[in-house]
Amino acid sequence: MERELANPAKKRQTRNEQLMLSAQLALGALLAYWIGFHFTSLFPDYLPKIGGLWSAISVVVVIQATRRETTSSAFLRIIGSAIGALVSGLYLSFFKFSAIGLGLSVLITGLICTTLNRPSSSRLSAITVLVVMVTASLDSALNPMVNALLRLTESFIGSIIAFLVVVLWPRPWGRRSVDS
Repeated sequence: MERELANPAKKRQTRNEQLMLSAQLALGALLAYWIGFHFTSLFPDYLPKIGGLWSAISVVVVIQATRRETTSSAFLRIIGSAIGALVSGLYLSFFKFSAIGLGLSVLITGLICTTLNRPSSSRLSAITVLVVMVTASLDSALNPMVNALLRLTESFIGSIIAFLVVVLWPRPWGRRSVDS
């Protein structure tokens, strides 16, 4: 590893890749926030800033170093978000927000992900539970299933934007784009 980092050409390539990733994250987060904010604005009282934030967070979670990794990450994000949104939406349809309910819902999403042999989706489903449930605690008048569906849609918006930014990003000359 030290030999690789001592190589000036390798250092330059790594630095350029990090700069490209930062630019992709910035562009993706900007687009996702804007689209997520405006999409959620279509639903009065459903906190459009949270919609923009959640869409932008999805971009940051999904964008990876290669196209293949980004595609895989987007798929995991959507599956995890769907499980988390379903569990938290159902919980909030029957019970009010509580810290114990939040913990129980995170546990249930983990059990579902394990049962479906999707352990990589456990963290993402737990994050979605946290966002849906805390958002619901900010305004108890929100319909739990609409709130959960909005958070799922915002995750989808961010995942699609992350995928598009990586796929459409211009590649440096002379580099193969099979996996990149």
